Order: sequence, then structure tokens, then C-alpha cells
Amino acid sequence: MIVLSKGQLEAIGKMHNGCILCGGVGSGKSRTALGYYYKSCGGSLTGDSTQRHEPDKMTSPCDLYIITTAKKRDTLEWDNELVPFMLSKNADICYYKNMAVVIDSWNNIDKYVGAINAFFIFDEQRVVGKGAWVKSFLKIAKNNSWILLSATPGDKWEDYVPVFIANGFYRNRTEFNNEHVIFSRFTNFPKIDRYIGTKKLERLRDSLLVDIKVERLTKRHHEYVYVDYDKTSYKNISTTRWNPFKDKPIENASEYCYCLRRLVNTDPSRQAALLEILEDHPKAIIFYNLTAELEILRECLNGIGYEVGECNGERHEPVPKGDKWAYLVQYSAGAEGWNCVTTNCVIFFSPNYSYRIMEQAAGRIDRMNTMYVDLWYYHIQTHSGIDNSISKALKEKKKFNEGKFSESFFAAVTRKG
Repeated sequence: MIVLSKGQLEAIGKMHNGCILCGGVGSGKSRTALGYYYKSCGGSLTGDSTQRHEPDKMTSPCDLYIITTAKKRDTLEWDNELVPFMLSKNADICYYKNMAVVIDSWNNIDKYVGAINAFFIFDEQRVVGKGAWVKSFLKIAKNNSWILLSATPGDKWEDYVPVFIANGFYRNRTEFNNEHVIFSRFTNFPKIDRYIGTKKLERLRDSLLVDIKVERLTKRHHEYVYVDYDKTSYKNISTTRWNPFKDKPIENASEYCYCLRRLVNTDPSRQAALLEILEDHPKAIIFYNLTAELEILRECLNGIGYEVGECNGERHEPVPKGDKWAYLVQYSAGAEGWNCVTTNCVIFFSPNYSYRIMEQAAGRIDRMNTMYVDLWYYHIQTHSGIDNSISKALKEKKKFNEGKFSESFFAAVTRKG
């Protein structure tokens, strides 16, 4: 028995080859994508008004490849979604014997560039930039049917270029740049100054995006907790161009921002605010950016009765299950690809630069099967210049730009020189 919401059924009816299926985290994109695959292979979903459906078997099944995150592959999340459709990567229990089901991570996408006449589901949008994953994706798209799944498909027009090329809108990136990109004349490297012809870009994007309409029962509550920071040290970094953590001059914008962030994010007042939040929410997921923050979090939670789990570049521990626990998650390692319905609290110990990543992180607890109605999100931050600039970018649904933030700093240094 397959359970599909009205919004998911409507999305299946609008989907087409090369589209991007969009839905907030926890909206059921996986099940909707499989429903579209099933329908495109000659299957049909018959049911009643309760949206419960018995699948009629596919008349022309083809090989199914699901490219997802390593975490979702290893936790068998997709395997469970396949069961109601009578599909499995295990040939012995798959109802259809003349096809194959493959579930693998983006790291291994190059293994499947030789596939022909198959159906690919690309989960958690990764086809941005010019790297190896994009090159493999474009080769696969030429000879197979495919769709993309994403909660947040793109921060800027450049993110859509590979998908535009795969759909035949442009022959290559050069053609896209010639038609839509104005590069800055005042940099030694290619830097986009602005986009032109955006009406056409909006029309092309809208032709690809298919939204899942979800009637959510959950309510998100965002609380902003402001803490203190060492203003004297902050000013010293800004005026002396000196890295106090490595005792050497600051060399670039990235290092400048790192020094400021490390200073404000490791202030003792941030730890005190965290402990106050945990008094009201004894089960919490805590997101952080820097290794220095992780060390402080470990020290802060040590010996106060909390079971602590970690998800970062070195550890991939499961979410704790006790009555009092904290799950420490580095944005780059765990902002997407997993979920938790045993808490209704996320604490952003520090903000991430990307609105897309922040939205993905928030979605870890906002799931269709959660038992909670009220979800609490606590943003710990300061009134420092860098935190205010990051907050402004996130509110505008943009990505914080280190170079732009640091321009005045380096301009002042140049004038002094």
C-alpha cells in the first residue's frame, strides 16, 4: 500500500524528464519521485479518497539508478521507500526480474556514465559548478531519463547552468556566459558582476521546477539569542590585520573572516546561553561550523549528565536515545540526508554562510511523521559586524560573501600601506 498526499499526486502529474522536484525538507520528495518513475514506466496508482494506493504493475520497467548522499545510502532510507512499489536493489526480492535497482552515493557517480535507457533519480542537488560530478551528470543525462530532487535548488543563476545545459537550453557554459553574464573588469580572475536577460532565465527555471504542496501541521518558532563578544579583540583584528590564533599577519579575506568568527563564536557567553536553552529543551540538535566550536561544546557538555553524539568529518555517531542528550553536528557533514523525530529543538550555535544549508539543517526535525507541532529553533549570535552581515544575507536568502565583507578592511590596509 502506497500513501501519497494530494500535493504529491499533483506534483507527479506535473513532472517531466529533466525537471527539478522541489519540496521543503520532509515533504516526501523520495516517494513522489518513485511515484513518477512508476508512472513513466507504465505503472498506475489506483486508490480511494484517503490517498492510499495499490500499485498496478509497471508494463515497461527500466533500470533505476538512485544517486544520493552516502549517509542516506548507508541508512537504507531509499530501500525502505522502494518496498511499497515492489522494488528492491536485491534481485531476489524485487518483483521485476528484468531490471536492476542501484542506490549509490554522489562520490561514485562516475561509475554509471555508461548507462543507457535507464532512469536516474539525483537526490539532494549536487550538480553545481564545473567539477567531476557535473561532468558525469551531463554524460548520464544525454542517454537516460532523469529528475533532480532538491529542497533548495539554487542560490544564484550559476547554480542552474548544468541543469540548463542538460535540458538543451544552452550548448555549454560558454554560451550561457556570453548571453547572461557580465564579468567584473577589476579583478585578476573571472568574477561575476551581474546577470542580464534574467527574464529568460526565470522562464527557463520555472519550466523545470515542480513544487510539492504540503499542508504542514508543524509550526516553526525562531528565537534569536544575542550574546556578548570581546569587542577590544575584535577591533584589534580589524585594525592590525593580525591573526591572534596563529600569531601572524592575515593574508586574505577568508582568513580575516575566520579570525572574526572564531573570536565571536567561542566567547564564554555563548556557552552560557546554550546551557540555558538546554534547561528547557533537554534533547537538542546543535549545529556548529568550526572545530574550535566543537571543542568548546564538548567541554561545555562534559560531566553535566548529557549523552552526547557527534556527526562531523571524523565521527558519524547515531542520534542519542536517552532522556537528556545533545547531538553535535557540523554543517558540512550533517546539514542534510538524515532526520530526527525524537526532538523538537535545533540550536544554531553559530550561523552558516549559506541560506540553503541553514534551511536544510532546520529541516532535520521538520518531518511529516514527527509527533511535535511546535518546533523550536534557537539562533545564538552577537551584534558584531560579521554576525550582522551574515544575518542580513540569510534573511535575503543569499549566501554570505567573505570577499565583499572584507573589501573595506583590505582597502583601508592598502591605503595605510
